[in-house]
Amino acid sequence: MAVDGIGGTVARASREMRDELVTEQVPVDPVGVVTPLLAPQDAAVELPCGIEIVDGDRQVESGQGHDRNPMCQAGDVPRFEPFAALRYASDQDLDLVIAPPYDVLSDADTDELAARDAANIVHVDVPRERDGPDRYEVAGSTLRRWIADGILVADAAPTFTIYRMAFDDEEGGRRVVTGVLGAIEVTDSGVLPHERTTPKASTDRLDLTRAANANLSPVWGLSLAPGLTALLAGPGDEIGSIVVDGVTHSVERVDDPERLAAIAALVGSDDVLIADGHHRYGVARQHRDHVRTATGRDNSPAELTLAFVNELVDDQLSVAPIHRLYTGIEAGELRAALDRSFLLSDVDGGAAEVVTLAAAEGRMAVVWSDGTAHWLDERPGVFDDVRALDGLWLEHTLADVTHVVTYQHGAQAAADAATQGDTIAAVLIRPVSVAEITRTAREGLLMPPKSTFFTPKLRTGFVIRSLE
Repeated sequence: MAVDGIGGTVARASREMRDELVTEQVPVDPVGVVTPLLAPQDAAVELPCGIEIVDGDRQVESGQGHDRNPMCQAGDVPRFEPFAALRYASDQDLDLVIAPPYDVLSDADTDELAARDAANIVHVDVPRERDGPDRYEVAGSTLRRWIADGILVADAAPTFTIYRMAFDDEEGGRRVVTGVLGAIEVTDSGVLPHERTTPKASTDRLDLTRAANANLSPVWGLSLAPGLTALLAGPGDEIGSIVVDGVTHSVERVDDPERLAAIAALVGSDDVLIADGHHRYGVARQHRDHVRTATGRDNSPAELTLAFVNELVDDQLSVAPIHRLYTGIEAGELRAALDRSFLLSDVDGGAAEVVTLAAAEGRMAVVWSDGTAHWLDERPGVFDDVRALDGLWLEHTLADVTHVVTYQHGAQAAADAATQGDTIAAVLIRPVSVAEITRTAREGLLMPPKSTFFTPKLRTGFVIRSLE
């Protein structure tokens, strides 16, 4: 299934409005869903740690080029707790019911997964408009029926779930990303974003959370506390595994009280950085606030949300770049803008060779619609006051020109979008290092939107957290 596409984001900037950037939505193109990148000058953007930064009065750290989110560094660290997980019954074939995250699925992907089994998680996790106005209520009643029928079974006591993803990396080495599924506190500090984001206009996930009264898919968090990988190294009780696209996803239950306490204490000893799931965490906050208002309680299950947490270290992360696709600008104007900040030189072999060469040489490159390609090497001194992030350099370079930018994971897919689609050019960027991600978190700064693509993607359905 083609389920690893990345959603698009649109920003329009003009010379007349360089200090008052605005956005508008445009029709969805093949690379994904369009969401706003920057808010109008007077619009407040709520970030996942609950801090509001007004775009027109954005604080930028001198010499860094990041938006500073000052209060994200302060405050209590989030608590992390075990819970009685809902799981598929032990006789269920997990290959038939586990699915990729909802936000990478096309309609065709969802149809194929739904046809695998009447209990595939997409029947609950991916309600679609074509399912009618009561789609969320249907999803919620389906979940409750699965529980009543024994398709889903709750653990007898609170547990954590060790989740391992084993795969061969691009160099052929064996990698195992190990984290833990638990309930993380929905808080206004201590759970930090790592890149700029804006709330999605759709209330889909909030409506589903309320109807199902459950957390269906996890936020991916990175623990800044050292030692989590070692703490999770020992096995738990094996629940099951599946193999998808060369990645073995396996889950193990932990119910030993001493180990539960050790995991909760370690994760709860330092901040957690959101790797993937900024919007999921924002929805959890909205739901928490709704429950507080409706019940007057601040101790309900809505005070926490489902999260996968692993350690923020090199051997526990596989970070890919998300490349930039440009439209809404003439090729000549785009080249002139790039030429002001970068030295452009021909790539021998053009688009046919640049995908492999760019990764091997660790260089930025631009692929044009005619199949030619150029290296993009920064001009001396141009980015002295801008942090060394390719996405940030491109924002800085194109701040003066009207353009539309969308995002595409996969260098070949990005190059194909330029040479086979309506894209004027694709800029291939380099992955962000784990050291830079850590530095960003510790300094309370925000990277540009879509700076990182964490792989492999977590599967949905191994664990569900009831909010009953």
